[in-house]
Amino acid sequence: MEKIGFIGAGSMAEAMIAGLIKGGVFQPEQIIVANHSNTERLQELSKKYRINTTHNKISLVKDVSIIVLAVKPKDIKSSLDGLQEYIHDQLIVSLLAGITIDTINSIIGRQTAVIRAMPNTSAAIAKSATAIAASENVTMSQINKCKALFEAIGICKIVDEGQLDAVTGLSGSGPAYVYFLVEAMEKAAVEVGLDMVVARELIAQTLLGASSMIASSEKSPYQLRKEVTSPNGTTEAGINILKEQDVEKALVSCIKRATERATELKDMFTEELVLSHSKLELNGQSK
Repeated sequence: MEKIGFIGAGSMAEAMIAGLIKGGVFQPEQIIVANHSNTERLQELSKKYRINTTHNKISLVKDVSIIVLAVKPKDIKSSLDGLQEYIHDQLIVSLLAGITIDTINSIIGRQTAVIRAMPNTSAAIAKSATAIAASENVTMSQINKCKALFEAIGICKIVDEGQLDAVTGLSGSGPAYVYFLVEAMEKAAVEVGLDMVVARELIAQTLLGASSMIASSEKSPYQLRKEVTSPNGTTEAGINILKEQDVEKALVSCIKRATERATELKDMFTEELVLSHSKLELNGQSK
């Protein structure tokens, strides 16, 4: 019986676990979760999903065919330390922003089957937009298996690893941009006299409807917008303000800057790893 193990027990790990069980991809007894010391969190997940939990990462790695790295990026080295000799044919799926496939292989000490994934927080309701990138050691069967994991919590697209920074800036951070927009819409709704509760429901349904139109229609967003925008009407009046305020430029700059920051963080993590290795080598030579 194939098993999947999660190293890290945070919100993204839980979102995936919930989606995998609900979608029938894995049964609860096929899922193992480990963290360093938070017993209360593991008990919570065990009770809620009836999955297996442990503090022993070695036993987890030896027992599963898929290892999901769901820790904080800064903890990648400490999370993998001590596991290197037990990683052989398992597929490693990393959810860590900024940690490259080369970095993971460097910590393990050899080339392994690694897939990097960039889901977003909408995974919690099985609506994630996820992109994955695979190392050369990953088989097509493993890619398809990984794709099925993320399709259980939304949609999944395959990209080159070099495109993952752009994915991070677009869909990884994307929910926050939408929430920012909703904050502004709520503020405007109150200022024009609407009840906040009513306004939130109207805004949520408006976004849901527009999103569904984009997903289901063959028309471009431009065409859909033009169909709503009658000459000299209310929509055109509002759109003209967005154009005057150069909102389009601001949104483009927003995504570009988030993408640049993803690249900066990736470079920072890589540099930190190189420095860490250099210190270890120097310490070894001095003994």
